[in-house]
Amino acid sequence: MSSEKHVIMDEIAIRRALTRIAHEILEKNKGIEDCVLVGIRTRGVFLAQRIAERIQEIEGTPIPYGEIDVTSYRDDREEETGGTSKQAKLTPEHLNVHEKKVILFDDVLYTGRTIRAAMDAIMDCGRPRMIQLAVLADRGHRELPIRPDYIGKNVPTSKHEEITVALTENDGKDEVTISQREER
Repeated sequence: MSSEKHVIMDEIAIRRALTRIAHEILEKNKGIEDCVLVGIRTRGVFLAQRIAERIQEIEGTPIPYGEIDVTSYRDDREEETGGTSKQAKLTPEHLNVHEKKVILFDDVLYTGRTIRAAMDAIMDCGRPRMIQLAVLADRGHRELPIRPDYIGKNVPTSKHEEITVALTENDGKDEVTISQREER
């Protein structure tokens, strides 16, 4: 049984949201001094890269960005991590987060567990001055007290709905869809 998907953000809406987020980051941080963008693998990385490109267009100065793999930090996926050993994987390795304003990117914010894992991983790579959060879609249903600083779109959902983000770099198109979660 397939569930019908409804597009809630198309390519144009995503582009506008990311441009707005870039401007909000610049405004809130009074420029890009001491700022670093970090995307959570996989789609958060592409969002951080796109924002870095927009900020460079606006400011005329590049902003450092990279990616973090939080798999070993997840508390709900022990079978994927192969145990409890945690190893922060920040790429590129020379990306410095110590005493920086880290803007963390993810595609969808749901329970907050991925963000908590990402914050733990970042803290293991250095001590940032602050961590801010940017998400393309915030669907609610938080299990942890985590709130984004920058939101592409608020999408109130039921627990029976699913938000799916597709980005050109990974999926061949840009869109955010909502559908009913498949019953298992």
